[in-house]
Amino acid sequence: MSAYDDDLPERRRLHHDVPHWVEDGSLFFITVNCAERGRHQLTLPQTAAALLDAARFYHEQKKWHVTLLLLMPDHFHALMSFPRDAVMGDLFKAWKRFTARTIGIAWQDGFFDHRLRNENEVTEKHHYIRHNPVRKNLCTRPEDWPHQLHWTSGGLVAGAW
Repeated sequence: MSAYDDDLPERRRLHHDVPHWVEDGSLFFITVNCAERGRHQLTLPQTAAALLDAARFYHEQKKWHVTLLLLMPDHFHALMSFPRDAVMGDLFKAWKRFTARTIGIAWQDGFFDHRLRNENEVTEKHHYIRHNPVRKNLCTRPEDWPHQLHWTSGGLVAGAW
């Protein structure tokens, strides 16, 4: 700690609850990072399968609704909606605790969320998420990336499109 640390304002913790004025079914753009960035961990085949299964379990339990969840080597992005009475922070804390204990992932504290306010934002974030593995040279086409869940009219589907 430096002498300057005493001069910094205390960092406010966000509660990540869904405000009462947000419409049911509103989509949120979510990013969750591993504690150690730059290390290939989440897309190892067994790890990826277990993480997607854990996300599917929460989806089936109606703790959240996955529209798209895509694993990258050291983080994941998702488009999700939550029940009105949900506290996103509590959901992710419990989910990360479970996956840390059962799979061995060390997660960074907290997560990033942004409520998507219109169809343009939804389209933009969907495109961003789907093309993330292409931008990082992990595959040549977004539809080839195997480490994802996506919602279709038939339900939640794992794997490439």
